[in-house]
Amino acid sequence: MNPGATSGAASAAETLAAQLQVFALAITASEEPVESAALFSATPQGDPPRLSIYRHAFRARLTAALRENYPVLHRVLGDQTFDEVALGFIAAHPSHHPSIRWFGNALPGHLQTLADAGELPHPALPDLARMEWALGTAFDAADAAPLSVEQLLAVAPEAWPELRFSAHPSLRLIALDWAIEPLWRALSDNPEAETAAPEAQPHHLLVWRQNDQTQWRSVEPFEATLLQAALAGESFAELCERAAATQGEQASATVAGHLRVWVETGLLTS
Repeated sequence: MNPGATSGAASAAETLAAQLQVFALAITASEEPVESAALFSATPQGDPPRLSIYRHAFRARLTAALRENYPVLHRVLGDQTFDEVALGFIAAHPSHHPSIRWFGNALPGHLQTLADAGELPHPALPDLARMEWALGTAFDAADAAPLSVEQLLAVAPEAWPELRFSAHPSLRLIALDWAIEPLWRALSDNPEAETAAPEAQPHHLLVWRQNDQTQWRSVEPFEATLLQAALAGESFAELCERAAATQGEQASATVAGHLRVWVETGLLTS
């Protein structure tokens, strides 16, 4: 083995890695580096390096990913406004995940900032994005064997007070301030549908996957609080104590009723 050759190969690899890093930063940076002409070679015709082509392609692909992840939001905003929002989001929240599928998880928060500043057509749009992201991630979530009614009925009576529950990986429970579900449904069925502006309505939306199909429904405050407590690790006895404040002597039966619905719809795992 020639030590000099090995050293030269290592040096070349380090140089290439450094060049690739400079190239990646030049493409992803919010502003094109002013020294790009010094960093990259001119074209064969002697023109300045066409770095802008790569910069545009990078942002166009990320924008396309956002359109795929938020199709109804795209329909509401239209091409031009959506692209403007997307470019602002890309600059503020660069992509860090190796899979482009997960690019856009911070878009609802970004939209909330814009809405708070009065820079969106309607303040309900962050909630629309929250719903769309929940639906997408619920569909792609990991699989797990759901808890069955038979398993629940097989639990010994003396074990029920300490019984605790785990969420299915696809379960999402999100707090919303606007009734955006009718808008989402209408534009999902027909991109050209005439829709009314969402009304203010604080509530929770439950999203999950069952039999390879994404499901969702609005949740009343009591059920949302109970489900949140169950997923936070409270035992069946603790859930009943919590329910007693509003349900009185019917607390245990009420909790058991909700629990059966959760199990029948595949929200919990064994």
